[in-house]
Formats: sequence, C-alpha cells, structure tokens
Amino acid sequence: MRLLVRPDTVLRWHRDLLARRHAARSRPKRPSRPRTVHSIRALVLRLARENPGWGYRRLHGELLVLGIKVAASTVWEILREAGIDPAPERARSTWADFLRSQADALLACDFFETVTLTGARLYVLAVIEHANRRVWALGTTAHPTATWVTQAAKNLVIDLEDVGCRAKFMIRDRDGKFPALFDAILKDAGVEVVLSRIRMPRMNAIMERWVQTCRRELLDRTLIWNQRHLLHALHEYERFCNEHRPHQGIVNARPLHPLPAPIADPEQIARLNIQRRDHLGGILHEYEHAA
Repeated sequence: MRLLVRPDTVLRWHRDLLARRHAARSRPKRPSRPRTVHSIRALVLRLARENPGWGYRRLHGELLVLGIKVAASTVWEILREAGIDPAPERARSTWADFLRSQADALLACDFFETVTLTGARLYVLAVIEHANRRVWALGTTAHPTATWVTQAAKNLVIDLEDVGCRAKFMIRDRDGKFPALFDAILKDAGVEVVLSRIRMPRMNAIMERWVQTCRRELLDRTLIWNQRHLLHALHEYERFCNEHRPHQGIVNARPLHPLPAPIADPEQIARLNIQRRDHLGGILHEYEHAA
C-alpha cells in the first residue's frame, strides 16, 4: 500500500504535537476576565439608545466620567452582542424622530369627512398641537370654499394667540381645499406651512391618528342629523379630548391638565368612590372622584 506522506512528515507532525502539549502545560494559567456586571451592560445599551450618534469610544468616555471603569473593547463587545449598529448607521434620523424633537413648534391640520342621515357630505377641518395634543375643531361645512377655509385660518390665529401657543410650523397635506391665502395668513402670524409628501400619511401621523380616534369614538357611534348637530358633537369631543381623555403620546396625560399625584394612602384607596359623567347621550364617559 502506498502512503500519501513520507515517514519524515509523520515524525515531524508527532514532534509538533508534543511541543504544543508541553508548551500548554508549562504556560501559567491566567484567570479569565469576569463577565461585565448587568447594570453596566444595561447602562451602555441605554446610552447607545438615547444617543444614536455616539460610538463605542464616546460611550466609553461617558462611563469614565460617571466613575465606571471598563475597557473600550468591553463597550464594543456589549454593543456587538446586542446587535447595535455602529454610530454612523444609528445616527440616521427618521421622520418620527424629527417630529418628536420638534414637537414644541409643530401644528398639524387636516380635512376629514362624514355623512349625515340624509346623505349630505360634510367636511371637518381640525388642528392638533404636537407638544400637548391640544385639539381645535375649526368648523364644519358642506362646501369648503376658499373663503371658508381662509376664515378658519383667521380664527385659528386668534385662538393660538389667546392660549399663547408659539408654534412655528404647520404640517398639512396637498389637498386642493387649502387656498394660497391659508398659507399666507399663517405666515403673517409667524407659522410656516410644511407640505407632506403625496401618499405619505406618516408625515402627518399625529393628525391622522386623531382623525381615526375621532371616527372610532364619536362619528362611528353617532347618528349625525345635520351640520349643527355635527358641530355640537365635535365641540363636545374637543372639550373631552383636551380636558379629560388621556393620550398615550404624552404618557397618558391630558392636554390641559397634568396627571394628579398617585394615591399613596391605603385607606383612601379602600374608600374609593368614583362617579361617571355622561356626554352626548352616553357616548363619552368621564370618571372622577365624588366630592
């Protein structure tokens, strides 16, 4: 039988094997590095999440400022194990991030429609403030002419001045119902109009979400008789949204009233007496402590 290797090659393999075993036995054993404390790992991931533009070396420096001594390679390893991309890829800003960062200066408006019992189609113009989710139902009409929309813009400017709103931008879609004078009136008041892209509702997501909520909680549960009835229902729902309804986008607070302090007294909790107030024939419910 022919061998594929020479005898000298087999002997050389044997000598190398013995040399590696001897080197492994003679090498002193160093203690392995302990795993990073869970709290430090959680802090690194939190800093990376809250600061997308920070790389692992910047995160390492922030930990040192906090008195936490770890190696920069440890920070890099934590980010790699969590599947977090490098800083240049994480620093890309999304439209949602932009809306959240600029919420204090943003308003949004939109038209939506509903149908009465007689089949008449009515249009509603509403505005929402991003910072605190305050809503204005500017009015309803069967014919949203340029004159009507312009007057609604003037009324909005007055309302903004009355409440001290300092918004700088108004997001709206490219609906033909908005005349050029609508934008001009807002511009004179210091509010610049920003047009959303075509077929991109996410660019006006907060307004679209409120319209959906209004339909689900009010319009889909109410038989609208006429324009006067619709205006009354919208004003009641506007008051309900601004003064009582919690909004998830602002940590379940109300636009005009912050959350009260939690009840800490067990005896008071045991004696809870909650009353319900109905609006619009029982469609809207408000709960409050009995006097």
